[in-house]
Formats: sequence, C-alpha cells, structure tokens
Amino acid sequence: MKGKTICQLQIGDKASFQKTISESDVYLYAGVSGDFNPAHINESYSNGTFFKGRIVHGMLTAGLISAVLGTQLPGPGTVYLSQDLKFHAPVRFGDTIIAEVEVIELISEKNRVKLSTICKNQNEEVVLSGTAMVMPPK
Repeated sequence: MKGKTICQLQIGDKASFQKTISESDVYLYAGVSGDFNPAHINESYSNGTFFKGRIVHGMLTAGLISAVLGTQLPGPGTVYLSQDLKFHAPVRFGDTIIAEVEVIELISEKNRVKLSTICKNQNEEVVLSGTAMVMPPK
C-alpha cells in the first residue's frame, strides 16, 4: 500500500479521521508518553484547575492529525517533517474529535507538501489548528 505521490496531489485535497476519546485512551497515552500530569489523570486534582475537570493530552489530540497524514493524505509512506500547533480549547473525555487536513501548498522540486491541520469537537468547536509539512512517498 502506498500513499499519493506529489504528482497525484492537488491544492484543496482533503481528508479526515474521527475518534471518540475514552478514558482508556488517555491512560494508555500517559503510559506510552510518560506524561502523568494530574490534569489528565487525577479527577480530584483536575477539578481544582482552570479546566474544572480532567482534560485530554494536547499531543494525543494532535496525534489524530498524524493518523490522517500516515493513512490517507498523502497516506502510507509519508514522512512527517514538521508541525506547528495552536491549542484553542480543551478536549474532554468522551469528546468526539475530527482531525482534518487540507493540501495548501505543493513544493514539487523538493517533494514537500504543506497542509492545513485542524481538529474540531462534536460541537464543531476548533480545539487545535496549525500547519504540517510532509514528504509524500515517491
């Protein structure tokens, strides 16, 4: 299986991935990443924070963008080169997040693709936005 090459991509191409974030997703991410910040895993602590409850790791949410890039657009064989991110709102346990990417620039001579990246929750609220640079498969 191979993703789209730069010649097969066009500005405006889009793809998305949707996932409902569970408590087990957060605990598994904490274990894999080593990020046991109590804002994510300790209910009594997190109730006393600005967020008034546990929130999902921002990078877990950002990882959904990676799922789109590596499996759909450009797809298998894509090398993720860079990502800038802005976190707009917290993601809560049970939120359904849709990660969307859109091709915004093709740099054919360097085999690079710049994509707009955005994650929204089930209420269409933007929780994360940014841009990614990838190298599609040859």
